[in-house]
This record gives sequence, C-alpha cells and structure tokens, in this order.
Amino acid sequence: MIILTSNGISSEKLARDISPYTEGLTSSVIITTASVGYKRNDWHIPSITEELKRLGLSVDYFDFDEDDPGILLNFDVVEINGGNPFYLLNAIRKTGAEGLLKRISETKLLIGISAGALILQKSISLVAGFSPEMNDGVGLTDITALGLADIEMIPHYHRFIERFDNFEQRIANYERENRCQVLRIDDGEGVIFTDNDHYVVSK
Repeated sequence: MIILTSNGISSEKLARDISPYTEGLTSSVIITTASVGYKRNDWHIPSITEELKRLGLSVDYFDFDEDDPGILLNFDVVEINGGNPFYLLNAIRKTGAEGLLKRISETKLLIGISAGALILQKSISLVAGFSPEMNDGVGLTDITALGLADIEMIPHYHRFIERFDNFEQRIANYERENRCQVLRIDDGEGVIFTDNDHYVVSK
C-alpha cells in the first residue's frame, strides 16, 4: 500500500485517515537519503518521528548511501523523507532497490513525503522544470520515477505558488502537453492508494 504526502502525516485529518491502515502494525523506518548533507539530522526528522510514534509505531532510520536495502523488509511501515528527488532516485538505482520498494508497496505500507512521494510516481519531470538546479552534481539523465503510484502530484502547492512565477499556469501547460492530470497537494494533505483506486485527503 502507498500513501503520498506533502510534508508527512502532519494534520489530524490525515492521521485519522491513515490510522486504520496502521492498526496492528508495530515498526517503522524513515529513509533519510534525500536530505543531502543532513540525513538523520534533517530538521523534519523529530516531527515525522513523532507522527509515526503517535500511530503506535517504533521508529528507526535508514540511508541508501550507507545501509543494506534488505533491512527495509524488517519493518511494517517504510517512510521516505523529502529533500532532493534527483539524488534520492539516483541512490535507489545505485543500490538496485527498485524491485525491493515495489515489493514493499505490495506487501507493507510505503509512505512518501515531498521528494519521497515524487520518486514513487511516474516521473519527476515536472519538478525538473521548476528546480533543475537540484540535479546539479547528480547528473540524472533518466528522470522516469519508480512508477509505483500511477499519478503525478505536486507537494507544497500553495507554498510553491508564492515561490515560482506563473506556477499554476506552468502546471496547466505541463498537463496539456503531457495529457495528464497533476494533483495539487498542500501541506497536511495526502493521497491514499487502496487496492483499486486512490483518493485525496484534504485538510
């Protein structure tokens, strides 16, 4: 099962909607790889750790740059923290963990936060159009994402409206050119995938 979020399980509404899917589960792990230069010291770690603990889960930490991906199979819930989606996707490919994450999405609960959500969908080409500098030093040429979630979404929607010029118009142009729909997700919101469908949890 997959849940995509903008900034974690940061609203009571999202926590309530997720809680039935964590009932009976006991352990979780946060993947810190995307937070380049910070990893476990990323300033979001304390808050997303507490969010998982409030769901009754123990919390551990994992980094594709240092740890064996097979360790992830030991946990009921795998949460991928945000940061640089290009760096994260490249690290996953380097370790050959694409199939492992697919298996986790089918047998466990896989949660993506921001960049961690973006790499689970079909492509990161939309974010590449807004922040190409994030690929500097990574040099990723194939920006096809893992495709585990058959949608495209943009996190932090209203925050990004203020950050990027013509933000909404550029998304609309992307939708038209690629014949797709981009879900606009604000902080505190998420997309929950069930067996046959998905639905947006709004604040």
